[in-house]
Amino acid sequence: MTTLYGLSNCDTCRKARKWLDRFGVAHTFIDYRDDRQPADRIAAWSKQAGGWDALVNKSSTTWRNLPPNRKTPGSDAEWQLLLKEYPQLMRRPIVVTDDGIVTQGFTDKGFKQRFRIA
Repeated sequence: MTTLYGLSNCDTCRKARKWLDRFGVAHTFIDYRDDRQPADRIAAWSKQAGGWDALVNKSSTTWRNLPPNRKTPGSDAEWQLLLKEYPQLMRRPIVVTDDGIVTQGFTDKGFKQRFRIA
């Protein structure tokens, strides 16, 4: 089963969920603001995404409103703490399939490729 992590009030997450429903892809949705994810899971997502900078949406209002000292985490532990405190900083949705593959974001074309739908 596919697990979609994101925010309930996120338009992109809602579009992704509707797409999965429309194409009959069984999935679970987890709002990572309500159900905070463990630091090791966030670190694993970061590795698969290509690093912390790839996981974080630096164009978000939340990022822009952070104090300058919070925008330069110096270690994995600091990144994990920041994302545990502000999960809305993660690009969304985060999609995890049973094979352990993690991807981020939603586009119709990207999901069709990911789920092998013509």
